[in-house]
Amino acid sequence: MALLPDITAFYGAGDEAARLTSGRTIGTLELVRTQELLRRHLPAPPADILDVGGGPGVHARWLTDDGYRVTVVDPVEQHVRQARDHGLTAFVGDARQLDQEDASFDAVLLLGPLYHLPDSPERARAWREARRTVRPGGLVAAAALNRFARLLDPGAGSALDVAETGLRTRRNGPTTYYHGLAELREEAREAGLTNPAVHGVQGPAYAALKAQERHTGMRDLGPQALEGALAVARFADSRPELALTSMHLLALACRTPA
Repeated sequence: MALLPDITAFYGAGDEAARLTSGRTIGTLELVRTQELLRRHLPAPPADILDVGGGPGVHARWLTDDGYRVTVVDPVEQHVRQARDHGLTAFVGDARQLDQEDASFDAVLLLGPLYHLPDSPERARAWREARRTVRPGGLVAAAALNRFARLLDPGAGSALDVAETGLRTRRNGPTTYYHGLAELREEAREAGLTNPAVHGVQGPAYAALKAQERHTGMRDLGPQALEGALAVARFADSRPELALTSMHLLALACRTPA
């Protein structure tokens, strides 16, 4: 089962870990908020976590440090080698057809695959595989790009066109899919998961950070900017209507207990 060629080329040539760990304020905001949301909802360590599309293991590393037993699956061989170099258990695999056994993990993460599966049946397969491999009562956490995300970037070109179609784009990167809030919840339900909730990751300060980054030419905007953005994101987290102010969305749902 192959990825679209532009996706394979993009991730095979780039440094995916740098997006979250290079010191860029926007990347740090995404990483810290993802950590906060997952730590709030994951079962207590030690628990078994399957990180599907886990790349070079950015999230798997801090989860391992927290005491979890993490297995990384990623379709890019370079990512798997990088994850193993960090001492992680990692395998080449595809979110749509996992080799892992039924009900073998306490939580399954899909923190990247949904971005690059533009066709609904393919995303449905990834959701179903996540449900299949998580134990009854276990958590599935899936990241998605907000359908209106391009409107949050003041430098985006044809942002309105992308926001109105809300489907896929391939500007300066791989084919990318953008989700609506209701669509993301419905995909989780159709896979047989219950109580799906969608959280905004970066929060309302994302657009301001992006504008400041462009204006100053600086990628590290300093601790004050980061702490302010985190405070705003935490405030917005209790107000579901503000999820659309985030570039990334995080859906959390459970497999019905046996």
